[in-house]
Amino acid sequence: MTFININLIRLPIWTYGRIEMIKIFGHKSPDTDSTGSPIIWSWYLNIICGLEAEPKLLGEPNTEANFVLDYWKVEKPEIIQEVSENEKVVIVDTNNPSELPQSVSNAEILEIIDHHLLVGGLKTKSPLKMTIRPVACTATIMHDLIGNHAKKMPNSIKGVMLSCILSDTLRFRSPTTTEQDKQVALSLANELEIDIKEFAAKMFEAKSDVSSFSDEELLRMDSKKYEVSNKKLRISVLETTSPETILKRKDGLLKAIPKTSKEDGVDEILLLVEKKLKQESTLLIPNENTRKIAEKSFGKKSNSDLMKLLGVVSRKKQIIPNIKI
Repeated sequence: MTFININLIRLPIWTYGRIEMIKIFGHKSPDTDSTGSPIIWSWYLNIICGLEAEPKLLGEPNTEANFVLDYWKVEKPEIIQEVSENEKVVIVDTNNPSELPQSVSNAEILEIIDHHLLVGGLKTKSPLKMTIRPVACTATIMHDLIGNHAKKMPNSIKGVMLSCILSDTLRFRSPTTTEQDKQVALSLANELEIDIKEFAAKMFEAKSDVSSFSDEELLRMDSKKYEVSNKKLRISVLETTSPETILKRKDGLLKAIPKTSKEDGVDEILLLVEKKLKQESTLLIPNENTRKIAEKSFGKKSNSDLMKLLGVVSRKKQIIPNIKI
């Protein structure tokens, strides 16, 4: 148990008084941002705020996130499935209850830091600090919240932060990219003396290697659940530099979709294979229901089990807002 000095600069509102160990985690399909942001915020709470905090994961991180952890020599956080009643938690990179443990409402949610649309549905036991901003990456928000203390970040934390931003912005090519994302990344790269183009290429190459994952794992790897017009959807986006490698597995993926949908309690799975840096995606169409959703949502017709979508790369800005049932 720790007593906190309220005079510390920029402390979150809930740090006054006595507080227990805080668990920090993102969503159930940890990408680089959802893996890295808990690590960044844990450093801030421990080192700057004098609290006790631990980063956690809600699932196995994808290959890009694992590459980032190895590259910057950061220990992979423990994977947890649930949280205990009244346990202190901070949620990052999501505010969607379907992406969090079922028990999360029984915990004491202290703070949410996110960059996605507000879904609603989370219940808290007391008022909380919430920061949701229209930028591409949670780590970008954290850099601002940390303020001048960012100068104290070790290279490992700076590297993780840079990696998060490069991943979520697709090296500044995603339509979600803001000038703030770009400037933070450029500043970090300069401090680290790292070439952004070369480093991003290594990250994206690592993410493209999905050979060790089953079809079911690929469907869940980088996915989010959403409800649209009373239809429950899992929207999965596989970012890769070699989409043909994944599309060679098309038959297996199409076959796995009905079974995975049933297991996950969703009506449909929309799987998009995105060609990194080329601004295009390919949507798999396993059935007529998905075909109707795709044609209504993207204004295209398809007579096959694939639909090519030029210029569509952002789930947050270009896919989810356009979904029509």
